[in-house]
Amino acid sequence: MIHTAPGPLWNTFAGRWLTLRRIRAQAAVLAFCIWSVCLIDLATPGLFDRAGNIKFQDFLPIYISARFIAQQRASELYDSDAEQRESNDVLRVDTQARLTYLYGPQVALLFLPLAGLPFALAAGIWAALGALIYLACVHLIWSSCPRLRFHTGIVVFSALAFPPLFHCFVRGQLSALLLACFTCAALALRSNRPWLAGAAFGFLSLKPTFLAAIPLIVLFVAEWKILSGLLISAGLQLALARLYFGPEIMRSYMNLLLRPSPWIDVAELSLAPIQMHSLRSFWTLLIPSSSIALGAYILSSIAIMALTVVIWKSQSPIALRFSALTFAAVLVNPHLFVYDLLVLAPALMLLIDWTLANPQHDLAPQIQLLAYLAFILPLLGPLSRWTHVQLSVPVFVAIVWTMYRSRTAAHKLASNESRIV
Repeated sequence: MIHTAPGPLWNTFAGRWLTLRRIRAQAAVLAFCIWSVCLIDLATPGLFDRAGNIKFQDFLPIYISARFIAQQRASELYDSDAEQRESNDVLRVDTQARLTYLYGPQVALLFLPLAGLPFALAAGIWAALGALIYLACVHLIWSSCPRLRFHTGIVVFSALAFPPLFHCFVRGQLSALLLACFTCAALALRSNRPWLAGAAFGFLSLKPTFLAAIPLIVLFVAEWKILSGLLISAGLQLALARLYFGPEIMRSYMNLLLRPSPWIDVAELSLAPIQMHSLRSFWTLLIPSSSIALGAYILSSIAIMALTVVIWKSQSPIALRFSALTFAAVLVNPHLFVYDLLVLAPALMLLIDWTLANPQHDLAPQIQLLAYLAFILPLLGPLSRWTHVQLSVPVFVAIVWTMYRSRTAAHKLASNESRIV
C-alpha cells in the first residue's frame, strides 16, 4: 500500500505484496464468496437453514425476552425453562437447542416493537437493520479519515468482506450496537469531547464483558471525564432498568453475571473456542489445564492493559491510542465470539489512515501488514480445532505491541488531531 526503502522483511512484504490493486481484488472476491454462501444457506424455506440450524438463532432469546415483556411476563426473563418452552412455541418444533438470554433486561426493551411480529420477519428486520448500522458506522469513520477518502473502492469492498459482519448477520447478533458505541467514542475523542466518549463506552454495558478492560485503563491513565461519562451512562441504564422492572429481575440478572457456571457451558458449545478470539479462548485452546489457562489469561490481560496505559499516556495521536484501547477491550474480553470482532472496524480504519498519513514511519508497513492479518485471520478460526492456536489473537497482541514501540517517535509524526490527557 505504500512504497518503502529496502529494510526489514515487514517493509518488503507490505511494500511489494499489499498493493492497492491486490487488496481491492481480494476484498471483492471475499465479499462475493461470503455473501454467496449466506444467500445459499438462508435460501431454504422455513425457520431452519441448509445446515439445519435456526436462522438468525442468536436473535431468538432476545426476541423471546421481548415477547415476555410485551405479554407482561417479565418475571420469566431469566427462567431457562420458560425460555425453552417459548422457543419451542415460536419454532413450532421441540428443539433441544438451549439459547440463554444473557443481556440486561433493558436490551429486550429495545426490541419490543418487533415482539408482535413472527420470528422470521422480526429477525430479518433486525439483521438488515444491524447491517445498515454497520455501514453507517463505517461511513462515519471513513469520512473522518482524510487519507482513506481517496480509496473509496477498497473501503467499500473491505467493509462488505469483513468476516465478522457475515457472522453477525447470519446469527442475528447485537454486535452492530457495540460497534456504534466504539464509533461514537472514536468520533467524540477526535473532536475533544471526553464526556461524550465516556457515555458511549458506558453503553457497552449492553454486553458488559466489553467493559472488562476499558474502565481500568481509563482509571489508570486518569481520564476522569471519560471515566465519569462511562460510569454515569452505565449507572443510569441499570437504575432505569431497576425502576422499570423492579429489584427481583435485576437481582436475577446480577446473579447471571456473577455466577456464570450454570450457563457458560451452554453458551460456549464444544466448537465455541474455535469461534472465540480473545486471550481467554487462546489460552484455553493452547493449555489443557483450566487453572493454568486461567492464570495465563489473567497475567496476559494485565500485560495488555499495562501496555495500553503506556500508549495512552504517550505522545501518540488519538488514532493509535483509541485503536490500542479497542484491541485491549477485545483481547481482555472473557466471552468474545467472532461476530464481536465487528467493533474492530473503526480501529483498523484509523490505523490504516494513520499509516497512509505517515509513510515515513519505520513501523507503518508493519502496522499495515498486521491490520491486514487482523482483518483476514478470523476466517481461519476453525483451523484452531486441530492446531489449538487461534492465530488472530497473537496478531492482535502484536498490533498493541507495535503501537507501544511506536510511541516514542509518534510525537514527531502526529497530526494536529485533538489529544485527551
